[in-house]
Amino acid sequence: MFVLGIASQWIAWRLRFPAIIVLLVAGFVLGQVVGSETAAIIPEDLLFPAVSLAVAVILFEGGLSLRLRDLNQTRHAVLRLCTLGVFFCWIPMTFAAKLVFESWEVSALVGALFVVTGPTVITPLLRHIRPKSRVGSVAKWEGIVNDPIGAILAVLVFESAIHHGSEAIVMGMITGVLKTGLITLAIGGLTAWLIVKLLKRHWIPDYLENPVLLGLVLLSFTASNLLQKESGLATVTLLGILLANQKTVRIHHVVEFKENLVVLLISVLFIVLGARLGIDDLKNLGWEAIVFLAMMIFLIRPFSTIASTVGTSMSWSEKLFISGLAPRGIVAAAVASVFALEIGQLTETASPEILRDAEKLTPVTFLVIFGTVTVYGLGTPVLARRLNISDPNPQGILFAGADRFVRDLALAVQKEGFAVLLVDTNYENISAARMSGLPTQTASIISEYATNELDLGGIGKLFAMTANDEVNSLAVRQFAELFGRANLFQVTPRSTEEQKLRESVSDKLTGRNLFAKGLTYPKLSERYARGSQLKKTHLTDEFPYEEFQKLYGESALVLLVIDEQKKSIKTRTADEEFTPKTGQTLISIVAVPKEGSLDDSRINIKPELP
Repeated sequence: MFVLGIASQWIAWRLRFPAIIVLLVAGFVLGQVVGSETAAIIPEDLLFPAVSLAVAVILFEGGLSLRLRDLNQTRHAVLRLCTLGVFFCWIPMTFAAKLVFESWEVSALVGALFVVTGPTVITPLLRHIRPKSRVGSVAKWEGIVNDPIGAILAVLVFESAIHHGSEAIVMGMITGVLKTGLITLAIGGLTAWLIVKLLKRHWIPDYLENPVLLGLVLLSFTASNLLQKESGLATVTLLGILLANQKTVRIHHVVEFKENLVVLLISVLFIVLGARLGIDDLKNLGWEAIVFLAMMIFLIRPFSTIASTVGTSMSWSEKLFISGLAPRGIVAAAVASVFALEIGQLTETASPEILRDAEKLTPVTFLVIFGTVTVYGLGTPVLARRLNISDPNPQGILFAGADRFVRDLALAVQKEGFAVLLVDTNYENISAARMSGLPTQTASIISEYATNELDLGGIGKLFAMTANDEVNSLAVRQFAELFGRANLFQVTPRSTEEQKLRESVSDKLTGRNLFAKGLTYPKLSERYARGSQLKKTHLTDEFPYEEFQKLYGESALVLLVIDEQKKSIKTRTADEEFTPKTGQTLISIVAVPKEGSLDDSRINIKPELP
């Protein structure tokens, strides 16, 4: 399962395809080849407790990614989506579910269950789509917060309507909501306080911090569920939010550990989910289930989103994007399977209609998960591009530093139509960059402000080009999670010869070395100060790369290669050789430009400030 799951994740990454779809298809194929019972591996009586614990870790990690400052511009939209949006989804979903199920009790249960969306699906899709910060924040908050809300709502409907009859549903839900809220606040708040105290007083050795915190998360989840069914999901989500927004102790290492663990869990869970779905299960559902799925995607979701966000600051394009992003995930599967088992045991108290509906509950849930993941996974990236609110493959560059060479290089990149942003603490450098028409921020590249507050729309690479090698290396580490190590570049640190080993930066801490081997910041600055200049050259059949080399010889150093057709920037590095092709544009640094040569114009930049 692990091998197949990770292989599916890698294939999805290589193909730039939503990973969840690849995982579900791989699991489904595995189930058909070896049989769904064999593919599941874990016995059913152990499967759902194991899934519940895995979901707890996933929701806790989701809570760790929620920053309250992200709600500054989106809190009204998020609040409405998680309250009115839930109501506007549940009621129509109940009526739509009546197409498939005979009883109103199970229909109401299904309506409540499919209120959930889920970080197991939303987070990978957002990572694939990369929407603009505001709408991405709304989608992330709704996906993570609605999971426990939907699960709790489903439990309350189950306890009230199935066990006690539909007439008791209102009073049972009110009592259940109050009880769940108190338990969530008490256990979640107490656990968060305990973790902060343990870390602050260093009562846990470093090598045990992640295991101890994982144990406390699972303990709080289990304790909460024992007091109130499915309240553990809300508890661990609140726990993650509280830890993410406290300022007493650093939890970055905890976040990294949980992210790696969640990737493994998601890979296995969706393989297992797909393997449990059989072709016969789908055939027995009939056309009504397909109509129900279509209504959920194309009618109910847009209605609930637009109706609940009336009067908010969200634009129509943002509302349409949120309307087109509501895949159901592992929480729906786990809760539905548990309900199906419990309803099946109520042979003496439940009506025949409810018992027949229980047999349909799990297959319908799997169909909904597979259908919504496929439709949203394939359609939402296209919708986001059409609405101009995402850039799945951003090529823009974030420059750490803003000296003369960096400004000229950034201006050249900007003139080619790519986003740039220069960050520096030197006000004179920033002022000169602004006078050249470049976007800037006066800040330290290694500050919390840089990673959390900068508008990085259209930017997917980091060029760390300050005079301080240590700052460059710290910047690389700071942005590794956001951009990925393949897109982190820095000027080569100063000599690592034997006599200078004590002063140099370890190779383990550096990004990919920019432009050429041994091209340190002092050497680059000296070369530029002696009269070398940036030059843009478009390669044609009449003037290929070989002619460019003959014309400038060893004095020319290619920095970037721009492919206008692919709208991409290829960065030259010290450890990678490549040959530019006809049709591409070179941005290079040359020592002595020769007048009269083909494409001999310099990069047009504004004069330096006096």
